[in-house]
Amino acid sequence: MTHRKSDTTTSDLLGMSQEGLKTALVVRESYHTGDPVCVPDDPSKILLPEYLINTGLNLGEFDDPLPLAMMATRDPESPMALAAATRMSPKGSDNRLIAGVFGLVGEKTRHPLVKRAVALVSQNDFSPKSIAFVRGKASQFIVQTREQYSIALKQNLRALLDGDIEPRIFVREFFELTEAGNLRSDVRQNLITSLLLAEGVRPGIKFLMLENFYRLPIPTRKGIVSSVSEAPITRHIEMLKEELRWIISPERQAQVAHKAQKPKQPANNIH
Repeated sequence: MTHRKSDTTTSDLLGMSQEGLKTALVVRESYHTGDPVCVPDDPSKILLPEYLINTGLNLGEFDDPLPLAMMATRDPESPMALAAATRMSPKGSDNRLIAGVFGLVGEKTRHPLVKRAVALVSQNDFSPKSIAFVRGKASQFIVQTREQYSIALKQNLRALLDGDIEPRIFVREFFELTEAGNLRSDVRQNLITSLLLAEGVRPGIKFLMLENFYRLPIPTRKGIVSSVSEAPITRHIEMLKEELRWIISPERQAQVAHKAQKPKQPANNIH
């Protein structure tokens, strides 16, 4: 009992916890496998930048500086990384260790906006005014970015129906845009379901969409399977059902898991 109390006190002093470290490792693994980072205790909801910006929202272990630092440095999308850095910033105001980690985030992140946000807050000694300023700018950037991604999605869909974009390029950009735009799971599910069930979309495009089925959260996959199963029976719907049965089969799932666990080959360095 005494040892456990000592650990808790040490964690309080450091401003970090073992649970936060575990969560940071989970986040890192999500980036490695390409799986979305989801809301704690609710795998059906992808963690959105708005959740991180909202300081009144309890995010459990995601409020620890370590997972926030992981997202701020490793997340491929700048809105999410900026939101994580913004949520982390107040934690460095009265803790030198966290202030140091926050400074490392500015050095290691791949996003120039995060670098500037970290520099601004650090140079102003974590003042509430500088933190509020960064939070406001981050909120504006998130809204603007999502609008840009939504417009790009609509333009690509129109180009697909007009035959002005190759199906494989459309599908690749569809997933890139929906992931980068941090669309809600239900919105993404409705978009994909509509494409799969639309009569004006060629079957080949639908099968290309299903090739990326593994990139969706499990609840989203289940919703799509349910919608396709309940659709009126036609020849191409039967083909989709057969393809989905294969995709969710234990054999196929084992293949996908094995592929994800394979170590990536290092790129050849050019001297």
